[in-house]
Amino acid sequence: MAKKAQDLSLMIAKVFNECQESNAIHARKMKELMALRASSPGRFVEPYWKTLRPLFLAQKRVLGTERLVKVLAGFAAYRDEKNAQDSDAFLEEFLKMLLSLSSASHKTIRFRSCQIISEIIMRLPDDAEVSNDVWDEVIDCMKQRMQDKVPTVRAFAVRALARFASDSENEDIVDLYRQVLAGEHNAEVRKMLVLSMPPSKLTAMDVIERTLDISDSVRNSAYIVLAKNFPLQSLSIKHRAIILQRGLADRSLSVTKECLKMLKDSWLTNSSHGDPINLLKFLDVETYELVGEAVMEELLKTGMVPFQDGLCIDQFVIPVQVTNNGNGSRGIPLIEAEVALYWRTLCAHLQTEAQAKGSDAAATAGAEAAVYAAVASDNNDLLEKLLPATVADYVDLVKAHLFAGPNYRFTSRQLLLLGVMLDFSDASNRKVASAFIKELLYRPLEHEVDEEDGTKVLIGDGINLGGDRNWARAVSDLARKVHASAGEFEDVVISVVEELACPCRERGADFMQWMHCLAVTGLLLENIKSFKSLRGKPIEASEILHSLLLPAAKHIHMDVRRVAVRCLGLFGLAEGKPSHEMVKQLRISFINGPSSVSIIAGKALFDLAMWHSPEEVDRAVGLGLSTPSPDDNGISPSGNSCDGDDDLGLGVVDLLYSGFDREQWDNCSDAGDHQTVRAVLAEGFAKMLLQSKNYPSISSSMHPLIFGKLIKLYFSEETKELHRLRQCLSVFFEQYPALSDDHKRSISEAFIPTIRAEWPGVNGQSGSPVMVSAQRRRATQMSHFMLQMMQAPLYKFFEEGQENQSNEKDSSSPTDLKLDTLGLESGEEGLAIRIGVEVVSYPIKKTAAGKSYLSALCKAVVLLHFRPSEQEAIKCMRKLLGCMAELVQVDKLLLKELNALASHIKALDEHPDQELSLDRTKFIFGKLGLDDKFDIEELSTSAPTPVAPSTRRTTTRRRVRPAVSSDDEDASPPCPMPVTSVTIATRSQRVSKTAAMSKMAAKNLELEASDEESDLTSEETADRSDYEFAFEGQGNAIDEREKVKKRENGSPVSSRSQAKHVLGAVAQNELE
Repeated sequence: MAKKAQDLSLMIAKVFNECQESNAIHARKMKELMALRASSPGRFVEPYWKTLRPLFLAQKRVLGTERLVKVLAGFAAYRDEKNAQDSDAFLEEFLKMLLSLSSASHKTIRFRSCQIISEIIMRLPDDAEVSNDVWDEVIDCMKQRMQDKVPTVRAFAVRALARFASDSENEDIVDLYRQVLAGEHNAEVRKMLVLSMPPSKLTAMDVIERTLDISDSVRNSAYIVLAKNFPLQSLSIKHRAIILQRGLADRSLSVTKECLKMLKDSWLTNSSHGDPINLLKFLDVETYELVGEAVMEELLKTGMVPFQDGLCIDQFVIPVQVTNNGNGSRGIPLIEAEVALYWRTLCAHLQTEAQAKGSDAAATAGAEAAVYAAVASDNNDLLEKLLPATVADYVDLVKAHLFAGPNYRFTSRQLLLLGVMLDFSDASNRKVASAFIKELLYRPLEHEVDEEDGTKVLIGDGINLGGDRNWARAVSDLARKVHASAGEFEDVVISVVEELACPCRERGADFMQWMHCLAVTGLLLENIKSFKSLRGKPIEASEILHSLLLPAAKHIHMDVRRVAVRCLGLFGLAEGKPSHEMVKQLRISFINGPSSVSIIAGKALFDLAMWHSPEEVDRAVGLGLSTPSPDDNGISPSGNSCDGDDDLGLGVVDLLYSGFDREQWDNCSDAGDHQTVRAVLAEGFAKMLLQSKNYPSISSSMHPLIFGKLIKLYFSEETKELHRLRQCLSVFFEQYPALSDDHKRSISEAFIPTIRAEWPGVNGQSGSPVMVSAQRRRATQMSHFMLQMMQAPLYKFFEEGQENQSNEKDSSSPTDLKLDTLGLESGEEGLAIRIGVEVVSYPIKKTAAGKSYLSALCKAVVLLHFRPSEQEAIKCMRKLLGCMAELVQVDKLLLKELNALASHIKALDEHPDQELSLDRTKFIFGKLGLDDKFDIEELSTSAPTPVAPSTRRTTTRRRVRPAVSSDDEDASPPCPMPVTSVTIATRSQRVSKTAAMSKMAAKNLELEASDEESDLTSEETADRSDYEFAFEGQGNAIDEREKVKKRENGSPVSSRSQAKHVLGAVAQNELE
């Protein structure tokens, strides 16, 4: 009987070995296994299971083992109709065995069991005969494995539950999927979760969120799931636009390809029946115009829009019945928004292709040039068929849509953009188009009348022509196309401005007329490079400023002031030098204006400062080059005290900086741009700091102050909804430390003041325990964020001089070369000394806030790195570490980290026995600006770190502290304590107690060391990755008696080897 079982095991093992060679023989080998099972009823399971044991100890996912897993799953899932009962019984018994191993302590066993279970479930037919109890056990077990610490186990557990998640009775599985996906850190597990999500309204949101995942494979899987499980009609218009916007602009080429595949195969072919216009109707192009343009560009590039020979304008003009109340021509058919966008993008594509092919034809010769020329000619011919026959027909078409009302405003703008492709070389065509351009400029702003009080309510942004920036840009492009000659565009627009400004200069215009005139003026100022083009015109630049812009900036209506301030900013950019009246009015508007006006004024002042330089802007108002230097709090006079006379004498940079502390701007935002004044200031200062070398007039002492404000805004709860600001600052913080060593010095100088101002209780602020905890957590995050910026490598091109110096040094990587060029003020050593001085010199150390603050600083300093080249900084830091360790004696873990740092920098010290002189210490502290914050002589008189404990009896009273090991005592000596008069008797009574405590501490340290060693060894896994799957011989459990004999004979057995053998024995026992 035993021989038959052994023969059966050998035959099964032979089949397993052959299955690993090729996938082509899997079907034949599965038949052989079924024949062996049929020939040995009741005796097949036990040898089959024993033969599989080595597979569960194989860590590497090599090709052979993966093939074997597929065979095992296929054999278990296949239901032999001749022996159906045996097949069902084997499946249930095999699943139960796998479930018993899925909870094993050995991670490889859990991984293999979950892998085989998931593969079986994926291969099972829908009518498989398995009892409900077994399925319930599978579901419960896989739910537990989803919380496993091994990512691969979690991934296969998710895959095993995928077929159960679609069942309405198992809604808890979907809830578990969503819960785990929100907090999962492993990309492969997130990918499996996304692929396993069943289609529903709740899961659609989770899958769409994964289109922003940090992993390319997860984003790619999200688009696969969206194309497969979520039809276009099941998604909202907003979600459709978000999906396409993210996918088409993704940085990964594979994700973009998958998005295009979804767009073509699923959305265009299946849901839109291959019609691009129907697809655009699903996207609501009037709201998401940029998405519609991107879709059309991709479809045109890939040839998904066929060009028919009979394509003409008549195919795009769809008749629509509209009542025009007697205005315009009712005989001209109107065009829908989707058709207008399709028409415009198609014509733009044909024009671009024709120009590109024409350029290629001109650059080549022979047959290739003829081919390119023929293609360009075909595109031009097709373009002529699509465009209106004459300019007059085009003008009539646009006017018909303008008179049709606001519902056709989008179509009208698309037609204006289409007009740029027409030919205006003929004089008659230009005359018709010029008259139409004037009509557009004279067209008043759209508004509504309130039925209750009869007031006019403006429609649009109230700044640009037509109430829309895109509309103003379309009118400007068409006007410059029609009036392409030099000075012709300015003549036409300035004549309109002169006529519109007449009632404004006579003070008889209402606010709508003021805003219309200023909108056309802004259109003019945006499209001129200098005021030289306005010389000799009916109204010149000085008249525009004094008779139009300055009076409008003082208008009683807020919207008029807002538009006027914007025009003032454009006026200043066109000037050779900023004028006194213009700069003064912008400053007054920024100080005294409401939030919406201050936002525009702040943008204008930043633009002027960056275009003309801050000193030029200050010189315009008579401030010259010298401005008041900021104090420790930033600006000495508060921004709230600024009045309309602007007599404070602040420079433009100081004035803008004072805006961070203005209380009247709290929680005030411009509803149109979703911006606040602080957001505008942060964005402007971020640009200035990035290009700080271009603005030498800005004092270097201002840089840390500005940087600290930006850090606070980035981590503030108030800016969570300001997505533009957070995106701007995230890019800024990524680039700023890598551009220059001066930037790193600013970060180092801003570290202590920023963390100290944000730490609760340090500066008097307090609150509930929950609030205090949140503030501490935010301050800690800020400190770690700044540490990461300090450790970021510099770009290679940051300075040629430092580049040459770094090339002379020996280093293995370009990054190290860049870090070696940093000075003490810009390096991590300087920041470490700043932190050490702050910890030692902090006055209030016994309060809860003070203790937590100092502890956070000490935790930050252990994360810094020291370069061997900075020997003086290392010696200085060794002295500071001794005093820092004395202040954190209660926190044993932190004390251990400080001691480890002390040992590390001691090893870096080339001459650890030599002390740093007092003069060199003063020099270092003066270089870092710390000479006035700490008593350097007191630090110099203390012993360097480490130092051996003194054995001389003194009368100094020592505080009882928990004893530490000898290594810790060497690394961190006590800081000099004030001498207190005590009796020798008191000292002698404490000697025995101190000695006893030292012995107890030493014993505890030994126990802790042994516990740590055991923890490390217990976490080691058996290295069974190099298994040779020769299934003819079975691996036996490790014989511990052999190990005992080796120890008795004196053979060395390492702790790591012992751990491997012990875990291997445990794994074998679990398989038993």
